[in-house]
Amino acid sequence: MLLFLTFIVIPTVYGIYVSFTKWNLVGQPEWVGLANYKTILFNAKSTFHFQFFNGMKNTLIYVVLIVPLMIIIPLLVAVALEHKKVKFKNLFQAILYVPGLISISAAALIWSLLFHSKLGIVNNLFGLDVSWGAKQPYAWLLIIFVSLWGGIGGNLIIYRAAIAGVSQDLYESADIDGATPVQKFFNITLPAIRFPLIYTFVMSTAGAFNVFAQPLMMTKGGPEQGTHVLMMYIRSLAFGQGESIAGMASAMAVILGVVILIVSAAQYYVMNKNAD
Repeated sequence: MLLFLTFIVIPTVYGIYVSFTKWNLVGQPEWVGLANYKTILFNAKSTFHFQFFNGMKNTLIYVVLIVPLMIIIPLLVAVALEHKKVKFKNLFQAILYVPGLISISAAALIWSLLFHSKLGIVNNLFGLDVSWGAKQPYAWLLIIFVSLWGGIGGNLIIYRAAIAGVSQDLYESADIDGATPVQKFFNITLPAIRFPLIYTFVMSTAGAFNVFAQPLMMTKGGPEQGTHVLMMYIRSLAFGQGESIAGMASAMAVILGVVILIVSAAQYYVMNKNAD
């Protein structure tokens, strides 16, 4: 509880307070009320307004692209690994899980070198001339690829454990009734693992909204701020090279937090209702 209060509760409460102030991280915060929020949400001429909505747009693009893949790919792999004829199941699982143990920054740096337009092994090996981080849609493809490479292993382990816990009597009864693999997947497997699915769906979405390292390391937010996600704007405002605008950064972070809460609650409600 002490650690939770120190590193979660107190910083969160203080961050919310700072969002109602004008502060440069040095002097005393100056109370400005809702001014930061009004500027961000309604002042179309403000740079902060552009940064917030451009960052949120790019963040939503990432969420829409990555979350379905983070659910579908490990789920299909987990189902395939549970097939009786598949050998070396734990080895395949380990191969897919190990990348998740590597820090995002290190992984992004390695893949940036591999996909370098001039020196990278990918372009040289396949005879390509692609500026992966400097042109669309390659920039998004690169970010999504690196995110999947390091992210699907955790969900895979959850799905394999959930599928292993499904009663084999259900599958045997389905075999007797002549059910196809597809029918068994949708009528037995999915309903039986609905709670792990809900959990991974909600957590993957929340994590995707907080994406930062991949676009920062892989594309630096380019081309033309096309991959500049909201967390990158928040970080640059709070800890940029110029004067810190911590109050505005905190206000953006609070709005992002509210969006994540709303989306997570809606996901849980819809999925749990459909499961029932």
